[in-house]
Amino acid sequence: MFYKVLRFVLQIIFGILFRPKILGKENVPMTGGMIMAANHLSNWDPPMVGTYMPRPVAYMAKEELFKPAIAGAVISNLYAFPVKRGAADRAAIKTALGILKQGLCLGVFPEGHRSKTGRMGKAESGVALLAAMGKVPVVPTAIINTNNIFKKGSLLPQIKIIFGEPVYFQGKHNDKEALAEFANDIMARVQSMLDKNT
Repeated sequence: MFYKVLRFVLQIIFGILFRPKILGKENVPMTGGMIMAANHLSNWDPPMVGTYMPRPVAYMAKEELFKPAIAGAVISNLYAFPVKRGAADRAAIKTALGILKQGLCLGVFPEGHRSKTGRMGKAESGVALLAAMGKVPVVPTAIINTNNIFKKGSLLPQIKIIFGEPVYFQGKHNDKEALAEFANDIMARVQSMLDKNT
């Protein structure tokens, strides 16, 4: 309930401020587990995509955001769950796979961190591993202009979010080379959408 109310409020606020242009909603599977994999420009990305994705999105969030307890309770009600950065967090991976097995949508930023230059970095193979183990499709997603929000010279830029066609991992989950190739392919698709829309 909290998620739906907040999403409705943000649609109004974002709609007025940023005149968002959302493309490719028809590419998002509306049932079954799936992964939304996007480029990462700013802290605006999770709420922006969560507001305009046609179904709820659960995100991994750095564990520091869950302290104090009140903040943790709010974030948890938005389907976020904690992950330890800089280490292989098995508990977070287990939670992510549980979300996918429940038929829900998991939001992932394969670069692992925000881009400081606006250009995409190298993808980590975690998104491919989750897709392989969860046996779910990945929807490449391009986010445009969130890095310019409240930036001098482009205070309230038009935001664009583009959902690409879902892709499936066909290899084995323990094939590191195939996982890396799949992760890079996802980000290449995101880059292609960025190139066509910027």
